[in-house]
Amino acid sequence: MSHRRLPSLSSLRAFEAAARHESAKQAAQELSVTATAISHQVRGLEEALGVSLFLRKPRQLELTPQGRELQQVLETAFNSISSVVERLSAAPARQTVTLSTTPAVAVRWLLPWVCMLRDSHPGIDLRIHASHEPVALGGVMADIAIRYGDGRWPGLIAEKLFDNTFIPTCSPRLGLHEVTQLPSHSLIHFSSQGAISSPLDWVAWQKEAKVPGLDVSAGLVFSDETHAISAAVGEQGVALMSRQLIADELKEGRLIQPFGPVLEGKPFFLVYPESRRNDPTILAIREWVMAVPGVQSKQ
Repeated sequence: MSHRRLPSLSSLRAFEAAARHESAKQAAQELSVTATAISHQVRGLEEALGVSLFLRKPRQLELTPQGRELQQVLETAFNSISSVVERLSAAPARQTVTLSTTPAVAVRWLLPWVCMLRDSHPGIDLRIHASHEPVALGGVMADIAIRYGDGRWPGLIAEKLFDNTFIPTCSPRLGLHEVTQLPSHSLIHFSSQGAISSPLDWVAWQKEAKVPGLDVSAGLVFSDETHAISAAVGEQGVALMSRQLIADELKEGRLIQPFGPVLEGKPFFLVYPESRRNDPTILAIREWVMAVPGVQSKQ
């Protein structure tokens, strides 16, 4: 783009106002400056252009042909700028909300329903913070969260979303039906160092099941639940997973629960600061999350 040769904006504004009012005094009142300042700006513009823009008469300014030409162009330009500024200023400000939750809840439960939020609240931009480690809900790292636990977090409102039931699961192609067959298959583990508390694992399950010859320390270990689920679907072994997070695979028959026992983990809750209980943006996110299929505590 070639360099634009333009006078100062202040001189153009002073000239346009003086030309419209045909008066330096009235132009000065409009722009909240002195008449002397208007005259100074106009003369500076004339010197920069090398032409006279006004014929100066007692108590009146009369445009020269060159002045009339410039005045018409500036009037159109300033009107266009004013129109755009008014339109942009009238546009509603977009709101950005960060929701923190575990990677598996984000990918497998929440993200498929983001379209519901876009449809009901198109002015909200959602940010997903996926981590096993809980973060402060002070509006810096996150504003609202989905956490699992006992539902007691000081300063936070906690509303139950769904239970967290852990079951042994595998591909039906493994042909696994009896618990006594389990020691001949690989165990799939999920372990995350950043978790607020470890989810129920094979060690806890074996305490209930007491399967002879089962080595709960062996097998595949993943730091991400979604990878563990994919390994189970891919016939790589048997995983102990939250039933709620593999609901689609169970419904479609890609995973089965061949046997028990079943372990009850800590439920998932929607949590947000008590100080923001009436925040319209937080309430919009709450409304959306509570409408997601699978929520057990509709309020």
